[in-house]
Amino acid sequence: MQVIPVNAVFEGGGVKGISLAGAVRAAEMCGIRFNRLAGTSSGSIVAAMIATGYSGAEMKQIIESTPFSSFLKRAAIFNTKIIGPAVRLFLRKGLYSADGLEQWVSELLAARGVRVFGDLPPGKLRIIASDITNGKLLVLPQDVAAYGLDPNRFPVARAVRMSCSIPYFFDPVVLREPLRFKIHRSKGALKAAKISYVVDGGLLSNFPLWLFENDVLSGSPIPVIGFQMVGRSEAQPHRISGPFTMLQAMFDTMMSAHDERYIERQNRIRTIKIPTLGVSTTQFNVSPEMSEKLYQSGLSAGQKFFNCWNPRSGMLNISIKSQPQKKRVTGSSAYAGHAFSMLIFSGTAAVHLLCSCAPRSR
Repeated sequence: MQVIPVNAVFEGGGVKGISLAGAVRAAEMCGIRFNRLAGTSSGSIVAAMIATGYSGAEMKQIIESTPFSSFLKRAAIFNTKIIGPAVRLFLRKGLYSADGLEQWVSELLAARGVRVFGDLPPGKLRIIASDITNGKLLVLPQDVAAYGLDPNRFPVARAVRMSCSIPYFFDPVVLREPLRFKIHRSKGALKAAKISYVVDGGLLSNFPLWLFENDVLSGSPIPVIGFQMVGRSEAQPHRISGPFTMLQAMFDTMMSAHDERYIERQNRIRTIKIPTLGVSTTQFNVSPEMSEKLYQSGLSAGQKFFNCWNPRSGMLNISIKSQPQKKRVTGSSAYAGHAFSMLIFSGTAAVHLLCSCAPRSR
């Protein structure tokens, strides 16, 4: 079988990312060898595992043996009905810690001899995250240099955790610039460390095909393939029974809204679209049966794609009729506008949520 190198981009989608493993398996069965990789949120987990040598079949075994609900950990004191989660949200800025997720990823990568980005070939893996303190998108590892950190020594698992930190659902990751000693004429002054909060990359770019745009424009012989999860979760409506289930539903809607966004014609014909069967982004209690269905959905979508895929052009052998499109804002400005309007709304919701939990004076 002919081996075909490709650069791959994996969309984020929380628990729905299970389906990406099936599509990866389909690619391997068609002779695809992954060259460079990029991903957001759960897509960053898949990209990191491929970069460290895991196959689609191995990812399936890992998925089958991992209870994803175990990632939803917090101290028992914060489990007190209503008050506990509200206090945790106020103190930690998240309903759950992502320590378990980071540890899980760290152990998987360490088993293949990878801990930091320097353990990988240069440019092998890029991960998207969102710095909400400075209002900018981060491409990891290179952008951590702006925080006084060495990109080659930055842990891959920490970058994955950043990209997966759904706002208010998981704690944000705090980046602290190292203390610097500045000389002012005859006396020195210690500059305080700057703190930045980093959350899910899906806020600003959930499907970063643009990362390899320069390669495409320069006529690189290595094609780019996108792995995208499609289909909102109308089949499984959110059950809102209180302020916290409402907050969870709000962010799940925000993250999954990317599934239906505008994609240019040239990107549509180089993208595997994977139905996610009504599973929501934060459905961490997904059953083993549904996990298998998601995997098979990805496998089927991948096989259909590669049956029509042209390795030379890197695109599907089909003709897509262009339809008149209303003028719209695209690119990073559109992502930023959407993301920060949602952050303002969600921040206001969180304040009202905390106030509603406080005792009223009589």
